[in-house]
Amino acid sequence: MKLIHLSDLHLGKRVNEFSMIEDQEYILRQILDIVEAEQPEAVLIAGDVYDKAVPSAEAVGLFDRFLNRLADGSRKIFVISGNHDSAERIAFGRSLMDRSGVYLSPVFHGPVEGIPVWERNAGREDDPVMIYLLPFIKPIHARKAFPEQEESINSYSDALDAAIRAMDIDPSKRNVLVAHQFVTGASRSDSEEISVGGLDNVNADVFSGFDYAALGHIHNPQQIGERVRYCGTPLKYSFSEAGHEKSVTVAELGPRDRGGRETEVADGRPDGLCPLRIREIPLTPVRDMKEIRGSFDQVTDPAYAEQAGADRNYFRIILTDERDVPDAVGRLRKVYPYVMRLDYDNARTRRNREIDSTEAVREQSPEENFDAFYALQNNRPMTEEERRCVRTLIEEIWGGEA
Repeated sequence: MKLIHLSDLHLGKRVNEFSMIEDQEYILRQILDIVEAEQPEAVLIAGDVYDKAVPSAEAVGLFDRFLNRLADGSRKIFVISGNHDSAERIAFGRSLMDRSGVYLSPVFHGPVEGIPVWERNAGREDDPVMIYLLPFIKPIHARKAFPEQEESINSYSDALDAAIRAMDIDPSKRNVLVAHQFVTGASRSDSEEISVGGLDNVNADVFSGFDYAALGHIHNPQQIGERVRYCGTPLKYSFSEAGHEKSVTVAELGPRDRGGRETEVADGRPDGLCPLRIREIPLTPVRDMKEIRGSFDQVTDPAYAEQAGADRNYFRIILTDERDVPDAVGRLRKVYPYVMRLDYDNARTRRNREIDSTEAVREQSPEENFDAFYALQNNRPMTEEERRCVRTLIEEIWGGEA
């Protein structure tokens, strides 16, 4: 069975005050062409459909047109809400859409049921692929859904583990999970929402029962092990992604025999799961993101600008002039109309540059960060009673509704 895996469309997003709607419309048309050429049985959209919980009318209209074109055929469409989406808005009209083969994740309230998808002309109606739609969840959501496990659900991994165990998965079938979480070890980009201290980390082994875990949330396409995959964003949303190659992921699941054992194993290592093949189909944006560096005179030289594609790409320009150039952005935009960001790299900026402790802060837990702040402000560490109070507040803030 062939599946197209998408995620993190972030429709309506603005990057450095530039609206990306035109770029998104262009890339969605390209994705539709790929879907038409590949003819998958299902398309999976793993969260962050929109960039905001209350999306713009433009963004909603764009997704409406995209969804209508995707559903124009016998394929099934599966969509979940991500951390940027409103779960309630994504779930709106789901009962009506089910009849058209468009399945939207509900607001999470408990056990998620699998949705069967059959292969075209396979002649085996008893061997569907079961698709499980798990929207973005936090520990507090899992505790509300499973109050009897409240004491044991303390982390995002605990929450995912509880949600997956409640799915009652049939191991004799091929099972696919669509989810939107951060798996420990995945490589992030600057355009993603960062959780302090790795609070949102999920262990990859919670997905071990699935033949394929189609994940969203991380913007750089990557594998976590053999069967857990982030397809990445279809567009670049920060200059940290300038070197990324954006693509559409195609996942092809082979058959199992009736006993639930795989019928062939590509690497010769039986693991009880079906054979899986993953391909990437490149996407070409209407405007790419590029970084260029040099003096003002160098980067505005007509030959240099022509080679850089000045009129057809987004740019971060790093000027090496020792003195700031008057009205640099305005003058650069006469040559580079899509300048998104201007920085200087010279003796002054290098001398003034301070050690950035952001990464160190991110590696610490919220409690550790607050502990250090408290000690700095009060010249003493917190008492155990104060620590318990802080833990309770942290849980309410980071574990509660976004």
